[in-house]
Amino acid sequence: MKNNYINNKAMMLRTIKSILLVFTLAIFMQSCEDRLNLHPEDARLTADAAFEDPAAYKQFLAKLYAGISLSGQEGPAGAPDLAGLDEGFSNYLRLYWKMQELTTDEAVIAWNDGTIQDLHGQVWTSGNEFIRTMYSRLMYQVALTNEYLRQTTSSKLDSRGVSSELRADIQVFRAEARFLRALTYWHAMDLFANPPFITEDDPVGAFLPPQIQRADLFDYIEAELLDIIDDLEAPRGNEYGRADRAAAWMVLAKIYLNAEVYTGTPRYADVITYTNNIITAGYTIPDTPYYYSFLADNDSNGAQEEVIFTIPFDGLNTQAFGGMTFMTHAPVGGSMNPSDFGINGGWFGVRTTPSFVERFPGEENSADGRALIYTDGQTKDINNLATFTDGYALTKYRNVDVNGIAGSDTSGDHTDIDFPMFRLADAYLMYAEAVIQGGGGSMATAVDYINELRVRAYGNTSGNISQVDLDLDFILDERSRELYWECHRRTDLIRFDQFSDNGIWQWKGGVQQGATSESYRDVMPLPATDLGINTNLDQNTGY
Repeated sequence: MKNNYINNKAMMLRTIKSILLVFTLAIFMQSCEDRLNLHPEDARLTADAAFEDPAAYKQFLAKLYAGISLSGQEGPAGAPDLAGLDEGFSNYLRLYWKMQELTTDEAVIAWNDGTIQDLHGQVWTSGNEFIRTMYSRLMYQVALTNEYLRQTTSSKLDSRGVSSELRADIQVFRAEARFLRALTYWHAMDLFANPPFITEDDPVGAFLPPQIQRADLFDYIEAELLDIIDDLEAPRGNEYGRADRAAAWMVLAKIYLNAEVYTGTPRYADVITYTNNIITAGYTIPDTPYYYSFLADNDSNGAQEEVIFTIPFDGLNTQAFGGMTFMTHAPVGGSMNPSDFGINGGWFGVRTTPSFVERFPGEENSADGRALIYTDGQTKDINNLATFTDGYALTKYRNVDVNGIAGSDTSGDHTDIDFPMFRLADAYLMYAEAVIQGGGGSMATAVDYINELRVRAYGNTSGNISQVDLDLDFILDERSRELYWECHRRTDLIRFDQFSDNGIWQWKGGVQQGATSESYRDVMPLPATDLGINTNLDQNTGY
């Protein structure tokens, strides 16, 4: 299933490399900041002519999907999308993981590259290169999507004589492209609150995008998703790795869950509506161990039955030093045996904090099977961030199948693990939280959903809870136990008011014992480089 999709995507990416070079010239002069640049008219004519090949419509759509997993046209480090930036460093998923995890109690890193330690310390500035590059990646992804939508309008299709059969496919492709743009804008809204805003209706070239306010961007994302739902394939009806209706429902549920943060108005009843849509759409919590969901064969070992939207990786055809290659290599070091993880060596980077370990009853010896904690030669406390053996390691992502056989890349560099961006478990947890928050639904049903997850975690009913146990504190902890290192924690902590001026863990605030930080850090700064160019932008409060 995945292999056919990955092989097709690899072929598409090779074919579309020349098309993208033309479009990139037409859209961006991209460096560390996003600068729209005017180029000769003939470049845009060449971009238009590229779609004379009917296959180009799906090929370019593949690039939009690959924008999350890959950072360039060749991989792993040959032709980065963003000029002047390392292809591994500038990877969308790698950067998003750092924003969502390194800033929280779930992860620390031993490296001292540039300002990376400022992320966990919550002492970043508007000059932080990791924040800036995340911002650049988001804006680049939006720009590519806008150009795809410009090139697939009815008038463009008329001018090219596109057949009615292909037009029907393109209608679905356009809906998927708009989904990907809405997903990207959600990430931008969540991280930066008030980013620049461009759509396919804006000019190409010398144009300074206006700034959009967070509540207005919320309304735009909501309207986009509601508008495309009927054009997307039915849940579980699309090719593996492509978005369907349930993926759109999931993003809607996500923005509604955090609506009070984004707009000041709670929308918990809408969370119930859209999580119910997902829960009744045929997804299931598989009768397989929790760790199966994060192995090299997680597209086929049963774990895929709960996955709503995945980012596919393949050790041979999607080679990158970001994405799952980073998330598998970086947590391995010390006395850990790289062959147990199907890789050729660890990067001695990422571990976790004592706060995360203590979230499990029994800690490293917990009966909860989600506690994939490695302690041999490691200390629980982190006295020195630069020492990999300070802090327990986590073994969540392993590039081996259920039989322990390593992934397809025999060099051990690149992995086959697909990243489960949205899982049914998350929908269950969102439903339960919305019930507690008064959004409707059933408390008894919420308890059943939580216990379904805990039966998988414990292998039996010994970890089950009762209704009296289900409160918001439990939900926040349970979300961490179930979803750690899946890019949810920062958003969750902000929603629960535990990210900045509340909540303490080791090395938060830049001190070993941990300290609170300023509340304005719930929002990332707009990069100083972009503020110096785009006079339409005002910096977020506090920076």
